[in-house]
This record gives sequence, structure tokens and C-alpha cells, in this order.
Amino acid sequence: MTLQEQSSAVYAAVLFDMDGTLVDSTAAIARCWTTWALEHGVTAEQLAAAAGHGRPAPEIAADLVGAERAEQAAARIAELEVADVDDVVQLPGVPDLLAGLPADRWAVVTSCSAPLAAARMGAADLPTPPQLVTFDDVSRGKPDPECFQLGARRLGVDPADCLVVEDAPAGLAAARAAGCATLAVRTTHPEGPLEADAVVALLSQVRMSPVAGGVRVEVLERAPHGA
Repeated sequence: MTLQEQSSAVYAAVLFDMDGTLVDSTAAIARCWTTWALEHGVTAEQLAAAAGHGRPAPEIAADLVGAERAEQAAARIAELEVADVDDVVQLPGVPDLLAGLPADRWAVVTSCSAPLAAARMGAADLPTPPQLVTFDDVSRGKPDPECFQLGARRLGVDPADCLVVEDAPAGLAAARAAGCATLAVRTTHPEGPLEADAVVALLSQVRMSPVAGGVRVEVLERAPHGA
């Protein structure tokens, strides 16, 4: 039985997205990309159309400025984002949720670079995950499934036995493609459809606890999937 069919299920491991799932970095992201767009002659409309929350920044930058300027543009957004983490904090429910997880049964799988992931985890005082997969570890970013496949492999489990916790359509698509179960959080997409086995408003509406061979995940209150 899965979370789609009942309120609780057991998984070998849980793979968490970071931004918008474990930490609130929305304001910092907006500030950095606004600065970057002004510097690179990108309009707000162009940025909104290309961004797609959950995708790696270098891929977004390349789409907006072209291959010839992509390397410089990616380096600049990385510089801006690593420097701006002043108001990055853990989202509601996250501290208690992570405290209940077995030490070797969870990972963070993020579209951030390794330096940016370290900066944001440090700013939010996020516990160090047993495994961390960043954009630096893969050849293709979300919605490609490579990142979640790698996260499962590093934990020594099958992706089909994992639950992915995500806030963005690109990440949920990557999780489904990897064969993982999915739990969506309505932090960055409070309205509209989210294709997942279960949807919650906040992670405070989820409980996770260790069991033999994995993690029991209980959904205490579901949010609408949307339409």
C-alpha cells in the first residue's frame, strides 16, 4: 500500500528536495535572480517563462542568454546566490520531521551546486544529511531522474522503495521517472495541480518514524491536489 491509497506507508528511504521543501529561500532567490536579470538584459517576463522552480540555475541561465554567455552567466548567479542567504530558514515542521528519521535512511537531493547547498543549509541550521546529491554530482538536472537514482544508490536502496518529498513539478516529474513514490508540499505552488501520491500544505502535517528496514511515513492532513 502507498500514500496514494492510505494515510501511512513504509519506505526504505526518504529523499528530500531542499529549497521550498526543507528550507525557505524564496526571498533570497528572487533578489538574486532579479539582480542577475538586470545585469544580463533579461526581462521579468523572460525570467518567469524560463525559470521553472526546481531546475538547476546553470540550465536556466543558458536558456536565457545562450550558449556563448552561459558559463559566465552561470558563474554570476552562483556568486550572487552563495552570498545572499541572510533570511534562509527551515520551513515549518522540518526540525521535528528530520529529528525522527533514522540516520542512514534519508538524503537531500537538490538542484543547487555544492557550495550553494552548503551555504543555505548552514544559514538555515539544517542538519547534515547522511547523503547529499547536488547539481555538481549529475550530468542532467531535474526533471531528469538521474539525481534521485543517485540519491537512492548512495543510500544503498532501490529508487522504487524510496519516497521523494518535493515542492516543484520538475522535481516531482524527476521522482516519478526514477520510479519513486512522491509527496508534494504546497509551499511554492499553493494552487494548481501537483502530480504526486499525496499532497500536504506543510511538512508539519507529516510524521516520520523509524521501523525495521526503513521509515514509516504518516500523512496527518492532506491538501487538495489542485485542478
